Amino acid sequence: MPDLPASIDAAQDMLGKAGYVSGRGLSTVVFLSLRLGRPLFLEGEAGVGKTEIAKALSAALGRRLIRLQCYEGLDATSAVYEWNFPAQMVAIRTAEAEGGADRQSLTNELFSDRFLIRRPLLEAMQPQEGGPPVLLIDELDRTDEPFEAFLLEALSDFQVTIPELGTVSAGEPPIVILTSNRTREVHDALKRRCLYHWVDYPDFDREYAILRAKAPEATEALTREVVTFVQRLRGEDLFKKPGVAEAIDWAKCLVALDAVQLSPQVIADTLGALLKYQDDIARMQGSEVKRILDEASAALAPV
Repeated sequence: MPDLPASIDAAQDMLGKAGYVSGRGLSTVVFLSLRLGRPLFLEGEAGVGKTEIAKALSAALGRRLIRLQCYEGLDATSAVYEWNFPAQMVAIRTAEAEGGADRQSLTNELFSDRFLIRRPLLEAMQPQEGGPPVLLIDELDRTDEPFEAFLLEALSDFQVTIPELGTVSAGEPPIVILTSNRTREVHDALKRRCLYHWVDYPDFDREYAILRAKAPEATEALTREVVTFVQRLRGEDLFKKPGVAEAIDWAKCLVALDAVQLSPQVIADTLGALLKYQDDIARMQGSEVKRILDEASAALAPV
């Protein structure tokens, strides 16, 4: 099992080897989170690579990745455990058919580990081969305040309670990554429990390095054009600006079309890989695309 990084540079190198191009600020907070055993709370626009950080950590450290995808209405029970009700009913009918089943013994059997379905939070607190897992709590802003309050307690002690079985504690706490797209504010009490980092859109050099790593089939020249155009596009008045994930997808689409350079026509044909709302696509049609492409080309032109 790979050791935890001993320095910020080692953390940056570790993420890089796992395919994640990290800046100094992010590498620092990842290093501190691992060194101090503190949850890491990542906020930023959708598509800037927050989820990929957890995946890279899992790959780099050889740890299992356990993901809790948050959604509106998620409650504590759904995140921790549930009982296998169909299997319990089969066991009850079998006991009734055989006759003479002791009620207390049957109850103990029904609410035992055999019928327990572990959901992400409980699973992350179990011993894992290779060491404590990486627990990704993704898009926390989709949930509500009661779940946040429960999560705060669970992450403070790294334990959960199952009424029928008692309290389950993590022998070794998992590596916890929480993400938020900031569709609403997460409560300060939960943020204080974590180390915090805002994941912003990357600058040109870092986004270029990301695309070279994630879409190596694209030529260096095309990659530069893609990054410059996308970064110019983010400056426009759009409902949803394209993230790094969209830039990667777009580069792959261009390669699939055998495009060697950007043109107004090829951009118009592939805008659906970059923009996900019809109003944004409509706004960028025609002369707007040509204007942004001209600005991007001017920025790339040698002085």
